[in-house]
Amino acid sequence: MYTAAQTQFLQAISKQFLNEPLHENALTEQLQNLKDVIRFHEYRYYILNEPLLADTEYDQLYKQLENFEKHHPLLISADSPTQRVGNSLNQSFQTVPHLVPMLSLDNSYNAEDLRDFDRKARELSAVNEITYCIEPKFDGASISLIYENDQLLRGVTRGDGVEGEEITTNIKQIRSIPLTAKFSEYGIQQIEIRGEIIMNKDAFANYNNYLIAQGFSPLANPRNAASGSLRMKDPKEVAQRNLNAFLYHISYYSSIDGKPVEALSTHAGSLQVLWELGFRSPQKEKRVVQGIQPVIDYCLEFESKRDELPYEIDGMVVKVNELSMQDQLGMTSHHPRWAIAFKFKARQATTILRSIEFQVGRTGAVTPVAKLDPVYLAGVTVSSISVHNEEYIREKDLKIGDHVLIERAGDVIPQIVKSLAELRSGKETSIEFPKNCPVCNSELFKEETEAVWRCINIECEAQVVEKMIHFVSKDAMDIKSFGEANVRKFYELGYLKDIPGIYQLPFDKIASLEGFGKKSIENLLQAIEASKQQPLHRLIYALGIRFVGETTAKTLANAVENIYDFISKDEASLLLLEDVGVKVAKSIHGFFQNEQNIEILRQLEALGLQMNNSKKEAATTNSLGGQTFLFTGSLNKLKRSEAEELVEQNGGKIVSGVSSKLNYLIVGEDAGSKLEKAKKINSIRILTEEAFLTLIHQNQS
Repeated sequence: MYTAAQTQFLQAISKQFLNEPLHENALTEQLQNLKDVIRFHEYRYYILNEPLLADTEYDQLYKQLENFEKHHPLLISADSPTQRVGNSLNQSFQTVPHLVPMLSLDNSYNAEDLRDFDRKARELSAVNEITYCIEPKFDGASISLIYENDQLLRGVTRGDGVEGEEITTNIKQIRSIPLTAKFSEYGIQQIEIRGEIIMNKDAFANYNNYLIAQGFSPLANPRNAASGSLRMKDPKEVAQRNLNAFLYHISYYSSIDGKPVEALSTHAGSLQVLWELGFRSPQKEKRVVQGIQPVIDYCLEFESKRDELPYEIDGMVVKVNELSMQDQLGMTSHHPRWAIAFKFKARQATTILRSIEFQVGRTGAVTPVAKLDPVYLAGVTVSSISVHNEEYIREKDLKIGDHVLIERAGDVIPQIVKSLAELRSGKETSIEFPKNCPVCNSELFKEETEAVWRCINIECEAQVVEKMIHFVSKDAMDIKSFGEANVRKFYELGYLKDIPGIYQLPFDKIASLEGFGKKSIENLLQAIEASKQQPLHRLIYALGIRFVGETTAKTLANAVENIYDFISKDEASLLLLEDVGVKVAKSIHGFFQNEQNIEILRQLEALGLQMNNSKKEAATTNSLGGQTFLFTGSLNKLKRSEAEELVEQNGGKIVSGVSSKLNYLIVGEDAGSKLEKAKKINSIRILTEEAFLTLIHQNQS
């Protein structure tokens, strides 16, 4: 429908309107341009399922037009995007009408918007306080289901809000949607239910792994995955995607005796009915409150824990609870007056990739970092994003000058979802990976089995600084009050040049620096002195030996009496240790055969650091002797370190990965791939945190 030139032009105008909103005295041409832009993005979203704007950016454009027309009603045209529910449809499936139009929701972005919504609702209903029902706004694909005589009759996409595409066969592949439900027990003959098809985070990750293994490109996000699934021709493929469904609204029903159903007199009541009939309604997530302030509080509370959910949501939906009041408030041509969406901070946005900087880490790994036009996203301004390695850049087809879609995922680390290749003008340039280190100019090296290029010059300035930052960190030597900022400051001033220098700082000079008073220096001195008594496993981890994490460092410490014992150990003897594989053994052996590394250890020993394993504590009991443990997911009652300490105090061992050598996997919330892998090994016992604590207690009794 749109040519490449039209696409680039309309996207450019979109950005203009986002940066410079439609003026109060806008010309007719500007108004028409804004309408054209909104229609274009509706086409990209509803028809192609390939949006070029983040949802919140589209919402901003729509709000501009809506507000302008509100103040200039004579300029409203019949073809304005605000005067219809949605857009036209893909004709691949049969088009059928909804029993009741599926209207959009008005959006709010802050507490003031919600208070304004409440004020209008109270004025229209002539009451002092309204009871609201609040539930998550699921980030998926909207559907409408019709049941008749307790049987699923039809499943339909949202479409343009008046008509949708019939996808009943595909809907039946979703196991959370009952094929039959006893609506007749409530006296209901026919009912239309609204809901959202979603793909859980784990299901999305698993399906993407499957696609990658098959040689296909991964899907951009769970919402697109769910939406695209509904239009697939092969129902078996739909079933394979492991979709889920939340049903959250009854839009119409006809009773057997023609009388209203009392259980459906409130929105909360309807969710309860759906739940009792076997639907996945937001019964557990909902909250019914009096007045608008508790609404605001719950919306903000839910936003703070959205990343803990197993599915994606992009806001909350606030609805007047009493259906009689909903009828009284009515609706506009676009949205109901009795409901509003509270949108969370944006997690996707579009921007432009301006350049790539190559940074060197403590292991010599060269990491490309994309420099972007700053864009506000989920509470922060993003201007830099790691793009990992050369292969990642090629896979994403990134070019300097590209328009890119970025997002903040559940771990809140920004990432580039994709480049918007259709917006290229021809002026974009390829990204060339350097052949030499960007810091010391040494030639870069890449092993055949890795995707990462490395600088192998151990005197490279970038590596020296990063190694010192790691050495003082909490999980390593835990030198409190030091931190990355102080490492970099002392290095730039010439007070610190290597790891042994941490214990030889010129505090007489540091005392003259701003922010370093007597108390600050005392605290730093005490922390440095205390770190000299850290157990051997912390020192081993702090040295930054490649592939050696905290668990492996403990294994290594328990294998020797003194750290210098590793000088005489070959790779074969290292391979005999728990969880030490070929790569790890090679890395450890190489580290202790390097004279410069040994010299650093001798300097640290002379400065008073603990090189012997004398701090190794004997287990309190041996009740778990010979048993291996691994923890995955988030624990509620214990910190991970506390749980691991309990194992070791009772004679057990902590391992770093799932294998046939593992005896117990302790599973917390949001457990991931380790749990799935463990399920395939019959010898592994899988315990909850509570069962683990019971095991510890029983063995101590």
